[in-house]
Amino acid sequence: MNRDNDKGKVLIYRSMILGVAELLLLLLLIFRLYYLQVYQADKYATLADENRISTRLLVPPRGIIYDRHQNMIAGNQQNFQVMMVAEQTTDVDETLEALKKIMPLDEAEEKRVRKDLKRNRSFVPVKIKDNLSWEETTKILLNAPDLPGVFIDEGLSRFYPYKEMFAHVVGYVAAVSEKDVKDDPLLEVPGFKIGKSGIERLFDKELRGKAGNLKLEVNAIGRVMKEIERVDGIAGDKIELSLDLRLQQKAYELLGNESGAVVMMNVNTGEVLVFASAPAFDPNIFATGLSTEQWNELNNNMKKPLLNKAVSGLYSPGSTFKMVVGLAALESGMVGKQTRSFCAGKMNLGNHTFHCWKDAGHGYLDMVQALQHSCDIFFYETAQKIGINKIAEMAKRFGLGQKTNVGIENEKRGLIPDTEWKKQRFGEPWQQGESIISGIGQGYILTTPIQLATMVSRIANGGYAVSPTFKKFSPKSDVIEAKSMGISPLNMEVVKQGMFEVMNAPGGTALRSGFNFNGQKMAGKTGTTQVRRISMKERMSGVLGQEELEWKLRNHALFVGYAPYDNPKYGIAVLVEHGGSGSGVAAPIGSKMLLEALKLDATDKPVD
Repeated sequence: MNRDNDKGKVLIYRSMILGVAELLLLLLLIFRLYYLQVYQADKYATLADENRISTRLLVPPRGIIYDRHQNMIAGNQQNFQVMMVAEQTTDVDETLEALKKIMPLDEAEEKRVRKDLKRNRSFVPVKIKDNLSWEETTKILLNAPDLPGVFIDEGLSRFYPYKEMFAHVVGYVAAVSEKDVKDDPLLEVPGFKIGKSGIERLFDKELRGKAGNLKLEVNAIGRVMKEIERVDGIAGDKIELSLDLRLQQKAYELLGNESGAVVMMNVNTGEVLVFASAPAFDPNIFATGLSTEQWNELNNNMKKPLLNKAVSGLYSPGSTFKMVVGLAALESGMVGKQTRSFCAGKMNLGNHTFHCWKDAGHGYLDMVQALQHSCDIFFYETAQKIGINKIAEMAKRFGLGQKTNVGIENEKRGLIPDTEWKKQRFGEPWQQGESIISGIGQGYILTTPIQLATMVSRIANGGYAVSPTFKKFSPKSDVIEAKSMGISPLNMEVVKQGMFEVMNAPGGTALRSGFNFNGQKMAGKTGTTQVRRISMKERMSGVLGQEELEWKLRNHALFVGYAPYDNPKYGIAVLVEHGGSGSGVAAPIGSKMLLEALKLDATDKPVD
């Protein structure tokens, strides 16, 4: 009996324990449900919505770029794209073959499409081709019954109406690459394009705008059920540049088939009015997608259309550098306005002979006359007298041998040598012969066209350190705000007088390019730089004609100038690669550009 009683008690005890355990589990379950449904209700409601609602970014229209007169030079155009949804067609291969009969696809395009169709879910639209012509679009729409799963989507693509004309300054947009910094969710949007060069790159963030968003209801596998909410993005900023479309067009017209650059500035504000590098390329092909064939054609072109010669091309400035040498000599006090030198056509230093461009020589000349006739001997002797360090110091004050920081990528610094540079670069002392050749802007000296435009603008405005900018100033702000370079006005006038004589006095190297427009004249300086050493045999035989030489062996032609002479406003630098002669090729372009600017001033209505 006792044993039976003990078993009963054990059973009761165990039952009580199980009951308590069950009660505790029930209480725990109730508490957990209460916690999830009450305390965590908002959290799980949000998670549920996120599973049900898909939010997508909407790409805003890219900002428009205008010239100074509100002419659009970079905008957006309607872009028709043909898309395919795999699940809506019975046979993808058949549909693609039918589509190819209407709109041919090259091998690379078809390969990409098939890859995208395999990679994406069957209900996700895949782009087959964009930037369709209106003819292609209508053909697809007319044949829609035979193209199940294929439809036309409409969007915007970047458009450059003037094609090559602004390619190097405005630049282009292209797809985001892996190396691009992803500081904006927009960069993650498939197919989104950003500025890759020029103004497009410089002001990319401002031009991008702010993304909109689209909320869609999706099912468990991600298929879109319906649109819930759409908030359109904010278009990118409007950018107004200092450039003048009319002058830019004129520059390209005058350059024609030449390879070179033209940079024109307002000498008082630094506004860049013309920024031309030729030949160029059509930036639209970068926005729509560059083929391998197009890339090879551009990359293998002897005249380098992809090179922005205005900021990335390095050239000896030649005789356009003589104003810097002259000012260095005048400021040093070692040479005065009346100092005269005799040119016999050549001079000797040790066993080496240095020649003037004029074999017969120029006779006795002062500084103004030496600039007028571009006498090499005068500047050989002047450079030898003052030394390279004084020349280098003056050159740097005029912006040579340093970046202008105008904002265009791949700008080169150039080179203005001095004794310390030679020692560090070669471990050798500077030689007198190197000073002599530097006196006419050759030797180690290298500059860019935009540096030469900066140099001549600082001369024209009387010695104020203006810097080039693409910022547009108000019509009433044509006032010099730059700091004075501290150069004697009297010495500056000597050099400016010499530049005036170049264009307007008998014997001036660019006399034929001078003009008198309503009493307004110009000043300038020509330059011709060798790209190879001329042998004594060639010099003695007189076989120096540029026309008979292969293009790449001809001299570079340069010109710098400004107008009007009495009240300077425009400064210009012209480079024609292998043009042969500064006076015969570059000076006429510079003169016509300055004359065009003055004519436009005379016809433009003043803006209040």
